Amino acid sequence: MTSLLAHRLVLLWLALVAPAHCSCPRRDERGDVPGWVLVTVMSAGIVVAIGSIAQDELGQMLRNALNKVK
Repeated sequence: MTSLLAHRLVLLWLALVAPAHCSCPRRDERGDVPGWVLVTVMSAGIVVAIGSIAQDELGQMLRNALNKVK
């Protein structure tokens, strides 16, 4: 029982105290801005591509839906 308690205390110390003494540089936690920009630009490109290819069909679908609501 005592060895289990000692083991848990060592793990707790390693988790809480040891990282504070680490001299390794911390990673910036603001996020990956260039990745989000890339995802946004690619999503906009996909919307434009689909819109330009299927513009007539999408317009007809919208007109049909609006006529059903009237």
